[in-house]
Amino acid sequence: MDTTMELEELKGAWQALGRQLERQEALQWQLLRERKLEHVRRGLRPLAWGQALQFLLGIGLIVLGVACWTRNVAVPGLFWTGVLVHAFGVAHVALAGITLGMIGTFDYSAPVLRIQKQMARLRCVYAASANVCGAPWWVMWVLVVVAFAGLGRVEPAAGTPLWIQLSLALGVAGWLGTYALSWLSSRRARRAGREGGLLDESGAIRRGRALLDEIAEFERD
Repeated sequence: MDTTMELEELKGAWQALGRQLERQEALQWQLLRERKLEHVRRGLRPLAWGQALQFLLGIGLIVLGVACWTRNVAVPGLFWTGVLVHAFGVAHVALAGITLGMIGTFDYSAPVLRIQKQMARLRCVYAASANVCGAPWWVMWVLVVVAFAGLGRVEPAAGTPLWIQLSLALGVAGWLGTYALSWLSSRRARRAGREGGLLDESGAIRRGRALLDEIAEFERD
């Protein structure tokens, strides 16, 4: 009888210890998950700051573009330069605003799979922003300079200076070269079984995706 009672007590103590260990393991995992998600959150802050600057730059481009084309309706070159700078500014504002909105609405309390989907959507928007607002600066800086020149007095019959033509030609070459390097980078990444190219994602997004992959792997185990 005593032996049976001792075995039951030992079994109960063993089960209680097992439950305690399970609770401790769950708590440790929760702390680890929160710590990694905090790294993801902090890692996206520089990206958010950069997008805020892009937003402000876009507003400046819109103001410059409108000022240029409204002053030079009779000068086709300056008129269309102003229109392009205006549209370029709108793209900066729109894509920066979308990116900031996505970063601000990340739900870090959600299941990791949902956070990974949010990060994947952010990566797509960032890639669009890099292609639309980043690489074109090879050419757009020339148009921005021309737009500033268009704020002053310009003769309608004045021709296009040689330096502008040469700068545009070099800019187009650099622009195409950037896309070519991005394409080669994407091909090498796919061969290595990875994703990403020169214009596909920022370092912050890449590190965030890696941390989320670690969390998902832990949860699977």
